[in-house]
Amino acid sequence: MIIIRLDRVLADRKMRLNDLAEKVGITNVNLSCLKTGKVKAVRLSTLDSICKVLDCQPGDILEYAPD
Repeated sequence: MIIIRLDRVLADRKMRLNDLAEKVGITNVNLSCLKTGKVKAVRLSTLDSICKVLDCQPGDILEYAPD
């Protein structure tokens, strides 16, 4: 199972979801779906943009946990 830790990274950076959505260039709704784990896929370009804005690695946002 893949766990999305975007909320934790946002809290560490003291950034709101709305601000990240604006900087990344995706809708707040789509970013919220990602944050809550209600997506089945993430574009690498989107992940790249999120990592650039948050100055983090993909592993800071995505975590694997065995079922």
